[in-house]
Amino acid sequence: MILTIDIGNTNMNLGLFDGDTLFMRARLVTERQKTEDQFAVEFTQLFSMHQIPPQQIDGCIISSVVPEITVAVSTAIQWLTKKKPMVLQPGLKTGLNILIDNPAQLGADLAAGAVGASANYPLPAFVIDLGTATKIYAIDKNRGFRGCMIAPGIAISLKALTDTSSLLPTISLEPPKKACGTNSVESMQSGVILGTAAMIDGLLDRFTEELGEPQSILATGGLSSFIVPICRHKVQYDGNLILKGLKAIYKKNT
Repeated sequence: MILTIDIGNTNMNLGLFDGDTLFMRARLVTERQKTEDQFAVEFTQLFSMHQIPPQQIDGCIISSVVPEITVAVSTAIQWLTKKKPMVLQPGLKTGLNILIDNPAQLGADLAAGAVGASANYPLPAFVIDLGTATKIYAIDKNRGFRGCMIAPGIAISLKALTDTSSLLPTISLEPPKKACGTNSVESMQSGVILGTAAMIDGLLDRFTEELGEPQSILATGGLSSFIVPICRHKVQYDGNLILKGLKAIYKKNT
């Protein structure tokens, strides 16, 4: 069994693979102040809940965009499984040709997602990742990572709007019935939800103009379920894309 961990700015996603089957999936809040001991306790409780003896885990791979807790998480996993986790960083084999100005700057989450797309879907592909930030990135037919766009995420945009505007309410992330809202809630939902979908559709058109027609348009990330249904492009949702990519990278490096 291979444990995959994707540490994001908001959430930490864990997946346990038995062969190619993902049979455990969990999401924990990313807490930067936690120690190795606290992570070990949390992981112990998680494995116990799923009736998984940690000693039966054969290996682990971690991708992280929160470097201040990467070592603590890695240490906790090593205590429990008695095996040192692999950390996705420059020098690890991914099978990607990273065609950006400085390949060392490519985020671990983007690399894992690109490998997940390359291993499971027809190329070329565009991947939409809706999490703390909104990202779209492109992989060409030769597994070349061509670049990406990064924008403030839905939650960040909504928080900035309500924190700086005293009269605007807190709203739920639901699409409005119409774009031209007739009350504050509906108007904000139009701007945040429909606005994000329109931005994604527009950028997908621009990516296509620059790079050519993709064979696959994929979406992942915790907030994708709110946006994908209202995009005008045909987008396939895969919430486990990064975990699948991590599993493929682990296999390539062992």
